[in-house]
Amino acid sequence: MNAAQPSAFRDEELLAAVVADLIGDVRHVAVGNASPIPATASLLARARGNGRPYVSLLGSQKHTFWTDGGRELFDCAGQGRIDVFFLSGGEIDGQGNINLVSIGDPEKPTARFPGSFGSSYLYFVVPKVILFRTEHSKRTLVPKVSYISAPGGSDDNVHRTGGPIALITNRCLFSFDADARRFRLESVHPGHTLAEVIVNTGFEFDRPADVPVTPSPSAETLRLMRQVVAPELAVVYPQFAARVFGYKAA
Repeated sequence: MNAAQPSAFRDEELLAAVVADLIGDVRHVAVGNASPIPATASLLARARGNGRPYVSLLGSQKHTFWTDGGRELFDCAGQGRIDVFFLSGGEIDGQGNINLVSIGDPEKPTARFPGSFGSSYLYFVVPKVILFRTEHSKRTLVPKVSYISAPGGSDDNVHRTGGPIALITNRCLFSFDADARRFRLESVHPGHTLAEVIVNTGFEFDRPADVPVTPSPSAETLRLMRQVVAPELAVVYPQFAARVFGYKAA
């Protein structure tokens, strides 16, 4: 076994490592509420970059420079000062549309979700939006969302600087082709198969002839997550840090 590719890692660590690679070399990453894996990935990207990017975690006093919650987040995004953000949805379809409202008749929905809360705005103005959904099933990845909270693409005459670049799930990683408005399978996570991805995905997607396996996190990546990121993460997500990394704040 290659020591640089250890086998002992948790699913959450794999997903965070993949997301950190997607973040890349940017100035500022913002993370919304209830997003421990994107938060882990963002802090990991900062640890790798020796302080870059700046990371804003909504709900953290230490890791945000604003004091007025969501309104300042939206102002910052509108000024072009946020490079990466994360969105999810009760439903996500093959065109990158997300549904955060409801399923079924609006008067008598069969399911209700938390609400859009500015997702459509952020989808338009943040250059790199990473879609994240840990439940990969035909219930969540659908042919067409029941309600479009935020569209994955826009008409050519609509000014738009932002949009989705990828979708990561518990089974695989998709990239997003903005021109074709279509997902492409990039890799399947260890322990999962292409057949499993196909049968659990409600929309059509492109894929290479040979789909690679998502690389396992390196020993150095795991060290950074467990020793550097976990103590910072525990301030905002103590239960997650304890469960995944075994870290309990003093």
